[in-house]
Amino acid sequence: MQIRKSNRGETEVFTEALNDILFILLMFFLIVSTLANPNVIKLSQPKSQGDTKAKQNVVVSIDANKQFYVGTTAVAFDSLKALLQPIILKEKTAIPTIVINADKTVEIDAVVRVMKVAKELGARTVLSVEKQ
Repeated sequence: MQIRKSNRGETEVFTEALNDILFILLMFFLIVSTLANPNVIKLSQPKSQGDTKAKQNVVVSIDANKQFYVGTTAVAFDSLKALLQPIILKEKTAIPTIVINADKTVEIDAVVRVMKVAKELGARTVLSVEKQ
């Protein structure tokens, strides 16, 4: 009885270029993720020495034309409370936070009006400023 060995060649997968491709993809996604800015409303903010970090539940922006934005959606001030109420109620944190992102040319009255709405909803407010 003759037993033969099968002389099959071993199969190999060519993976030398895989490292290069993965590195290029990693660099691409790192660069793209730093370019993504969720706060697309351009404002020039007042400057401050201190730096306070707060968990942002809702961002209310006020531009130089006194236009109010919730996130990036433009809203009238009259409908601001109705739009913020469901967002504040679904938050699981003890005290929800509304971050006010106002242009430095905006009169303080507009900022105070947003603070009053936040107080009525039981949320605290944080005024966003640029660090010097």
